[in-house]
Amino acid sequence: MARVYATVDEYQAYPGALTATAQTAGLLAKASRMLERLVLRYCVYDVDTVTGLPTHPVVAAAFRDAVCAQVAWWDRIGDSSGADAVGWGSVAIGSVQLGRSVTAVSGEDAAARQLAPEVLDALNDPALVPDIFWMGAVTSC
Repeated sequence: MARVYATVDEYQAYPGALTATAQTAGLLAKASRMLERLVLRYCVYDVDTVTGLPTHPVVAAAFRDAVCAQVAWWDRIGDSSGADAVGWGSVAIGSVQLGRSVTAVSGEDAAARQLAPEVLDALNDPALVPDIFWMGAVTSC
């Protein structure tokens, strides 16, 4: 089961969050997966053996805030997939032709595929002392 680090109610309480919609729960799950892929897999913290969620309340709160920040970022930019950044080169309708340079052919460079600035603010909280959270830890067995 996928871990989701914030609920819709927690998102609603997050400063700067827009009004929750029917898609908010899905966006929170998507943001949780994105943060796991880009950041959390490189961190060390204690987890519940059943749920996989952080056991320390300060770590759990930081993850909640990071996920809420990502969803709020998507709400502000109006895109959660990166599809809006995919360019078109030229379009013609009848005798009218529009063109622009194409710098992105996939959505990977889109703002929606980047971490929101507030995500790193949440994960760099001074309360996340090394005894409970290490960011950027890479180990091998």
